[in-house]
Amino acid sequence: MPSPATAPPPPASLKRIVAASLIGTTIEWYDFFLYGSAAALVFNKLFFPDSDPLVGTLLSFLTYAVGFAARPLGALVFGHYGDRLGRKKLLVLSLLLMGGATFAIGLLPTHATIGTAAPVLLTVLRLVQGFALGGEWGGAVLLVSEHGDARRRGFWASWPQTGAPAGQLLATGVLSLLTAVLSDSAFGSWGWRIPFLLSGVLVIVGLWIRLSVDESPVFKQALAQAEARKAAPAADTERLPLVSVLKHHWRDVLVAMGARMAENISYYVITAFILVYATTSAGVSKQTALNAVLIASAVHFAVIPAWGALSDRIGRRPVYLLGAVGVGLWMFPFFSLIDTGGFGPLILAVTVGLVLHGAMYAPQAAFFSEMFATRMRYSGASIGAQFASVAAGAPAPLIATALLADYDSSTPIALYVVAAAVLTVIAVAAAKETRHRDLTEIEPCSADAAPATARAADAHTV
Repeated sequence: MPSPATAPPPPASLKRIVAASLIGTTIEWYDFFLYGSAAALVFNKLFFPDSDPLVGTLLSFLTYAVGFAARPLGALVFGHYGDRLGRKKLLVLSLLLMGGATFAIGLLPTHATIGTAAPVLLTVLRLVQGFALGGEWGGAVLLVSEHGDARRRGFWASWPQTGAPAGQLLATGVLSLLTAVLSDSAFGSWGWRIPFLLSGVLVIVGLWIRLSVDESPVFKQALAQAEARKAAPAADTERLPLVSVLKHHWRDVLVAMGARMAENISYYVITAFILVYATTSAGVSKQTALNAVLIASAVHFAVIPAWGALSDRIGRRPVYLLGAVGVGLWMFPFFSLIDTGGFGPLILAVTVGLVLHGAMYAPQAAFFSEMFATRMRYSGASIGAQFASVAAGAPAPLIATALLADYDSSTPIALYVVAAAVLTVIAVAAAKETRHRDLTEIEPCSADAAPATARAADAHTV
């Protein structure tokens, strides 16, 4: 019998919780991806106009990478307070920060108006975006993981993950529509601001939904027990979540970081760098490249819950490994298809790449949540995920663009993704399967020991 903390909530309640997490992650990823697409399409001309076009793109992607640098700090701050105060409060704050920064970018003067102050202000706002996103992901997936039915945790926890392709779909769709109806001069002059300003409307909707849900019952139980221990005679001082993570879960943090390498790098090569490669090396129009990403993102959104459900049946590791190996093998056909210059091959290249990426991204939410104990779960999952993004997703478009500039070939870029896939395979192969773990356990155990620990759940909750 499940404990009260892990008993499945009513279906209507769970769906509302999933909706709150999904709408928030969609908005946050919309904001984040919107910047990446704009960096590839217009920011090189608006904020770095004195540079060679490819150098301007590199500088534009450098400000894009700065956002990733702030994500570990966001993970530390939001993880700490999320483990102390709760998931819901921090998720509201992250949404406000991200939406405010994105709206401000839409109002930002360009280099032609205020000179070098423009890229400086752009970089500052990008830092705020990264800081907010660094705290958003962990809280959103934990809110669902800690509410949901343990038997279908992979499926339910994968829904916040669909916020990434949904945000990509929304950002790319808005940009694609604007580039279709506006001339290049109108889009470069004022049209690019519209998607950023729309973020203000989306944030209001997201806050209304997110404020309507309850705090995680697993966290409330853990907090009550921690407060009871503090009140007990001769009680030990509770360690900071970060200290506890590094003491008890350092190995899990390394596994999470390794697992993120192929997932993060492949995603940004497939969705952000492709806008550079397809338009400069394959002779594809900007509109065609955007449309291909748009179609592939819709498929990506649809397959993520299916991969999450499969991880409930066969385990997190097998599904994750399938995605890592698949992405590594797909990179050479990926670029070959793009080089044909045809719209059909371009759609096939991006769609297959994102379907394989989904096999890693879908089980990631439940996989990382199941690695850590409740009172250090927000910190552990966020640190493992976001510290990896500095070495993985942050420089991926920058490295890919530099390799293209140096070698004028896609082969080094494909090898770069293959190397990341090898690292991920090693990390996930070294991990233990987690799908049978009880989220109320103080120390996660192996799947084989799950029945024994279940009998002692009441004595070992945190």
